[in-house]
Amino acid sequence: MNDTRTTCNQLIRRGIDLCRLYRRAAHAAGEPGLRAVLDEDAQALAAVVVELQHEVERSGGTPRTNGSWRAGVRGRLVETMAHAAARRDSVWIRALAQDEAALLRAFERAITELPEESAGNLRRQLPRLRGIHLDMHNLGGAAHS
Repeated sequence: MNDTRTTCNQLIRRGIDLCRLYRRAAHAAGEPGLRAVLDEDAQALAAVVVELQHEVERSGGTPRTNGSWRAGVRGRLVETMAHAAARRDSVWIRALAQDEAALLRAFERAITELPEESAGNLRRQLPRLRGIHLDMHNLGGAAHS
């Protein structure tokens, strides 16, 4: 069970970090439609984080409630790069797509490593994450055209 708590808390931290980056990108987005998609994806990630926090609580642990300090540094770096770029939204989309893909891979890896009950709880979150992944894939294609 301790492995489940540790793994879930790591996923929570990564989810919080990515959610913050989505919110920052939504705030910086130049187009209202993009802003709406990024806000929706941030909300979906927040829901995943809440479910993970419940999983940690159910297993008797204390869930993380904050992200990492690195996320703040990464957000400022992406913001600086976007400010200097001709296509600012593209910079945000690329950064989000990278971090989102890494979170999805971490979830998939955790599912293979955790006991079945915990893995099942994570597996239920995959449709949300894959929906976000699809959004980023579609936005990434549009950003490159």
